[in-house]
Amino acid sequence: MNLRFRLALIFALVAFVTAGAIALVAPVIVEYGFAQLDDDAGVRGQGQGQGQGQGLGPGPREGRGPGRAQRETTTAIVVLGVGAAAGASIIGFAVAGRLVAPLGRLRDAAADVAAGDLKRRSDVADRRDEIGDLGRSFDTMAESLERSDAARRRMFQDAAHELKTPLTVIDATTTAILDGVYHHDDRHLETIRQQSQLLSRIVDDLRTISLAEAGHLPLDVADLDAAKIVAETVSGFEPAATRASLSLQAKLADAELHVRADRERLRQMLGALVDNAMRHTSAGGSIVVEGASRAGAVELAVRDDGPGIPAEDVPRVFERFYRVDTSRDRASGTSGLGLSIVRALAVAQGGQAGAENVQPHGARFWVRLPASPSS
Repeated sequence: MNLRFRLALIFALVAFVTAGAIALVAPVIVEYGFAQLDDDAGVRGQGQGQGQGQGLGPGPREGRGPGRAQRETTTAIVVLGVGAAAGASIIGFAVAGRLVAPLGRLRDAAADVAAGDLKRRSDVADRRDEIGDLGRSFDTMAESLERSDAARRRMFQDAAHELKTPLTVIDATTTAILDGVYHHDDRHLETIRQQSQLLSRIVDDLRTISLAEAGHLPLDVADLDAAKIVAETVSGFEPAATRASLSLQAKLADAELHVRADRERLRQMLGALVDNAMRHTSAGGSIVVEGASRAGAVELAVRDDGPGIPAEDVPRVFERFYRVDTSRDRASGTSGLGLSIVRALAVAQGGQAGAENVQPHGARFWVRLPASPSS
């Protein structure tokens, strides 16, 4: 039963109790008033008869008269009405108290969540009315906040871990050089330089993700031909693919793919996807960059024939610092944020990103961006 109907029933109950009390008692009061009038009339008749027969005038007891009887009857009805309304109001107050009690529990739950208890729930989600709807919405919000808080904590822990690794290498190398364990040569200086570059990449990538997710990343969105950018990306990665004995090619369903996006950020997304595919594809494998129009959007994807993604890892591959193959990704010197950047940039440009396994083996990562209005 919805809340509006319940409130209407309460108001109707108050009115019904008031009207019922008046209907039951008013006839008695009115009958009493008329009886008083009749008594007064009899008294006046008796007095007049005695006066005519005995010359004494009015009798010794005068009646109260119709005016007084009317006032007494009116007063009694008013008192009855006020009393009935008060009684009905008490009943309505008690019923309304039971009705709004869940709102008090919801208020307390909101205060607990505001104080940091993100595991608190409303305890009213089982109701089948508007309060229940509000409770379910509150629980959904609390669950979302709990997940976000857990992700934030995990991100800080992962960031600390990722930053600690290159810092540890730099510290150990410089200490060994200063202690004379390592020679002060180019090889060890190159190790320090590589780890410093990795630190810089991690910081830059974290900043890019934070700006994109906050909606503050500067974007120069324009109508672009994504087919040309795909061709440029494939051409830029061909030397590296050749050195790794990988086949890299483009396969576009349309000759022109008009998309609304930032040119440099689109190149960055495609480059990150191709780089990710190359790191997870063995020598002799193939990588295909795909493009097609999709109902008001343009989908760009990178498909490889590597080992694919474990099913339990598919929902998490775009999380910050999440690595399916930890040893391989660390050895490549990547920040672990490439796919997170892809998703953040796609969302910032009004699109989305996703991943899936393909048959017989391999993975496919895709981004969908809004198509140009003219396409």
